[in-house]
Amino acid sequence: MKEVRRYLEDRLGTYSFYFEDLKSGFIYGYNEHVKMTSAGCMKLPVAMAVMKDVEEGKLSLNDLVLLISRDRVEGSGILKHLNSREYTVGELILVMLVESDNTATQKLVNLIGFDELKSKFEEMGLQNTAMNDMPGSPINHTTSYDLSLCWKILKKGEYLSQEHSRYIIELLKGENKKKKTAFYLDEPLKNKIASKAGDMPGIENDTTLIELQKGDFIFTIMSQDLPNSVYGLVSLAKSGKMIWDGITYNWK
Repeated sequence: MKEVRRYLEDRLGTYSFYFEDLKSGFIYGYNEHVKMTSAGCMKLPVAMAVMKDVEEGKLSLNDLVLLISRDRVEGSGILKHLNSREYTVGELILVMLVESDNTATQKLVNLIGFDELKSKFEEMGLQNTAMNDMPGSPINHTTSYDLSLCWKILKKGEYLSQEHSRYIIELLKGENKKKKTAFYLDEPLKNKIASKAGDMPGIENDTTLIELQKGDFIFTIMSQDLPNSVYGLVSLAKSGKMIWDGITYNWK
């Protein structure tokens, strides 16, 4: 993992990196507690917070939520292009995670409220994760450690039920836009990877859980101040290949 750090230190921009082998407990971090812009990666802890409200009976996955024109949020997603209609909470979670839909995310956040979201993040132990409650502001912050912790919590079923934990993992394992840290990996291997990516101008992030026979591995790479998106994608893709090579050759 030191090779990954040396590589990122030589790249333009600012980087954060965290790796953990859940079986052995081996960890490696680089700027892992430094707050950085989360971009779409924020949707992972948001989904966990909403699902916790479901488990506590504050919401139901079958509750209907009306989306109208003023609910539309620019950026990623498909709901901004569709006519007004009702969606279930479960459908909004699915679209938020699989399509990284900003409109679904904002509607779910408004549904549970920023105070509730903050409380849920604290319950999860996400000490450096915060969603901006200023209307129209897309800047949210987290760390590579906090995002990795989300996977650890889901894998161990420590916060949500095993059923709901597994549901989120499987949704993000089936999501097929694995073009950042998993870019250079073989297609069959990508089926063993659950990931949530995020990007904004000058920012490329990816957080990942790899489930293998030899063990379960978590890693997150965040970046900012990049010269352009292609440069950031190359940085993450090469780092992901180095991490995978490390798992392949250094872990039994």
